[in-house]
Amino acid sequence: MIDFYLNGRRQRCSDVSADTSILELLRTTLGQTGTKEGCASGDCGACTVAIGEPDASGELVYHNANACITPAHQLEGCHLVTVEGLARGERLHPAQAAMVDCHGSQCGFCTPGIVMSLFTLYENQRRQPAPLTQERLEEALGGNLCRCTGYRPIRDAALAMSDYPAADPAWAEDPMLASNVVWLRRPAEGAPAGSGHYVAPQDLAALRALKARRPGARLVAGGTDLWLETTQQLKPLDDIIDVRQVAELHALDETAEGWWIGAAVTLARLTPLLAEPYPAFEHLMHRFASSQIRNRATLGGNIANASPIGDTPPVLLALDARLRLDGPRGERELPLADFFLDYRRTALAEDEFIAAIFLPRPSAEQNLKVWKLSKRREDDISAVLAAFAWRLEHGVMRDVHLAFGGMAAIPRRAPAAEAALEGRAPDAEAFAAARAALGEELSPMSDVRGSAEYRRLAAGNLLERLRLMIAADADNNIPATKVTLDAYAH
Repeated sequence: MIDFYLNGRRQRCSDVSADTSILELLRTTLGQTGTKEGCASGDCGACTVAIGEPDASGELVYHNANACITPAHQLEGCHLVTVEGLARGERLHPAQAAMVDCHGSQCGFCTPGIVMSLFTLYENQRRQPAPLTQERLEEALGGNLCRCTGYRPIRDAALAMSDYPAADPAWAEDPMLASNVVWLRRPAEGAPAGSGHYVAPQDLAALRALKARRPGARLVAGGTDLWLETTQQLKPLDDIIDVRQVAELHALDETAEGWWIGAAVTLARLTPLLAEPYPAFEHLMHRFASSQIRNRATLGGNIANASPIGDTPPVLLALDARLRLDGPRGERELPLADFFLDYRRTALAEDEFIAAIFLPRPSAEQNLKVWKLSKRREDDISAVLAAFAWRLEHGVMRDVHLAFGGMAAIPRRAPAAEAALEGRAPDAEAFAAARAALGEELSPMSDVRGSAEYRRLAAGNLLERLRLMIAADADNNIPATKVTLDAYAH
């Protein structure tokens, strides 16, 4: 049974299989066909919907999400808004009216998803007004692809929404809606929530007990990677443990040494916390997939997925992150560097799960640079991701950490290249030795995003970029922008 609200009306859906997506539930069970299937992989945004969840004060806060890869069971205790729920009779919502007047739609297939992203932007603006900069527009709409319009009229519509008179849907005027949704989220009594082969424990003890009984069950948090197995590979996902309601996995604990980040903390929630200690890491997160993905994807999931081209593991490796693993036999810690064993193979035992990630606090002298190479600037997967951490001490490099994604079967550091720089001045000779060592110790793969030869050359060039930027920082007469031009480079 899934108990939720859809466009202001309560829905109770029974006999929903574990691997049903929101998109499938909408179109085949509820008859709401305004939400479209485009790629079925979270890449195009045609299926975008808005999910409302209560904040600490009980107010509903909406975020956009890809319906094609979001488990339908995660609607439990939420308010789902689709394109059918925006207009009030003939009166359009400002997001819809602006799209019409700015000619933001041509074939119309992608339009519902774009409108829903505009709706969440509109709602966020209403809650927390702020200038609609180009960066904010790209962040809000970067996950919505359109082959027809060229994006300029869509951008114009986004900028024009606030000029229209408020036109709230009927459900927005229901004073009881938020409290009704809160009531649905009341703690479950007895067995974990869910039905059949989909269960959602609410605390760590229940999760441990489930893993003891069902060690082969798949864990899902955001589902942004796992759900591709059913949409792209047509594999059944018939034994699911949903960890999104486990309170301990959402904790953010700050210590004198750093931060313990719960494995179920979403990337959207994590991003602003990185701004002060690690601005380069924070900046990278704006290029992690799309807002739809970041609103659902979790840091623990990005690690456990063990993709060689995942965006966060190389940065975490460069920063000496650690993991806390947990399970029915108790918890243990290990360095992240010891977690990845081989392609898609990790140190997790069958009955274990990632509970938290430790991010060390940077020293005053520590530097971090992160560069992502991809075919598209927005909403794309890395071909190569490089994360470089070091400090300068009396003119020589110390604690050099060079980590890469896309350069081996696992995300990993490059110890030989690090040794070539450790204790040496950051000059051309030292970096030439590091590039030579890098070419010998890493064996990149070839795939649709780049050949092995391209990746090897690109990784070496990123090391050279690092040398040039260190030189630019040391010489005020050489602006860093003259070294490299990249809209998002740090």
